Amino acid sequence: MNLGEFRRSLSNDHPPAELRPPLEALWWDAKGDWQRAHGLVDALETTEGMAVHAYLHRKEGADWNADYWYRRSGRDFHRPTLEDEWAALAEAFLSHQK
Repeated sequence: MNLGEFRRSLSNDHPPAELRPPLEALWWDAKGDWQRAHGLVDALETTEGMAVHAYLHRKEGADWNADYWYRRSGRDFHRPTLEDEWAALAEAFLSHQK
C-alpha cells in the first residue's frame, strides 16, 4: 500500500486489516478519532508507536508531552505542519510495512 491508497482508504468505515498499530492510529486520527488513535499507541513501546504518540500530543496542543515522546522516539521536536508530519509518518511506515 502506498500513501495514495492509504489516503483513499479513509473513505471506508474501518481501516485496512493489514495495518500495524501506528498506521492504524494515523488512520483513526485522520478520521477525527483522536481518542481511538491515542489508545492504539499509548502503551506501544516501539519507535513508530512513540513517534505517532508524539504527533498526537502535538496535535492536541500538549507540547510538553509531545516533546517527551519525540525524545523517546529518537526524533527531534520540529515544526512541520501537522498535515506534513502525518504524511511523512504514514509514508515512512508504509514503506516498512511491505
